[in-house]
Amino acid sequence: MEEEILELTVTDEFEGIRLDSYLAEALTFSRAYIQKLIKNNNVNYNGNLNVKAKVPVHCNDRIIVSVPEPEPIEILPENLNLDILYEDEDLLVVNKPKGMVVHPSTGHMSHTLVNGLLYHCRGKLSGINGVLRPGIVHRIDKDTTGALVVCKTNDAHQSLAEQLSEHSITRKYEAVVYNNFLTEEGTIDFPIGRHPVDRKKMAVLTEGKGRRAVTHYRVLNSLNRQFNHIECHLETGRTHQIRVHMSYIRHPILGDTVYGPQPPRQFSGLQGQTLHARTIGFIHPNKNQYIEIEAPLPQYFVDVLKTLGK
Repeated sequence: MEEEILELTVTDEFEGIRLDSYLAEALTFSRAYIQKLIKNNNVNYNGNLNVKAKVPVHCNDRIIVSVPEPEPIEILPENLNLDILYEDEDLLVVNKPKGMVVHPSTGHMSHTLVNGLLYHCRGKLSGINGVLRPGIVHRIDKDTTGALVVCKTNDAHQSLAEQLSEHSITRKYEAVVYNNFLTEEGTIDFPIGRHPVDRKKMAVLTEGKGRRAVTHYRVLNSLNRQFNHIECHLETGRTHQIRVHMSYIRHPILGDTVYGPQPPRQFSGLQGQTLHARTIGFIHPNKNQYIEIEAPLPQYFVDVLKTLGK
């Protein structure tokens, strides 16, 4: 696999943020990997190779990223019987189960989605996102279930990364949240960034801080007068976006003890948030046609709806 050359033009949405933060967002690479590329002079910023990671980017800046041939993947393949919703020679869409971490990290070097992908795809995954994240274009949380697109080739990866950056990918989720709504549908448009005190959490930030985050929601069904089954349509894709936004407007997700309360006694065994990535749609990078894939509701989610429907 040869060196990959990626060319980008900064849009006004990213005005003023750090170069490494912009590239991590636009290319869906890890920030650590981006910083390594910058340090090794693999990032050409407006014709300058000697650039710092912290330099702010501006609208219409031109950036060329030279992604070197990926290091040999050392993460072990594992037969995890992945639920594949769609697959062709360019990409696949997998239905991620609850409790599965997407990619290896400290403390999670096995039984991750990447381990299963390496086995299923026999190592044929895009390598431009580093050794630990082959094929991974976007992520969903460990305890969020549902559809996740994975790229087999670098061309497919770049195409999907550009669509994510342009917010043109369709991403619809279903969730069970606390409290009744005053309106059946609405839009949450509040910026999200790292929590100022608890750095492991995200938060709605005001006064010019945080990145713009937009979530559209609609009520699918009212449950037990205390809970609602809703659909969320992501316009942007910030970390923990739905969880943070719903908590901020006082509708935390059932089971999400990071941003909401402990679940009622009847759901004491619930593992994490009741959040499911149901639909993902995008322009196929090779066929140039829009495709949309749905992941059926997992059994735990169906059981929650049955319990609350009684």
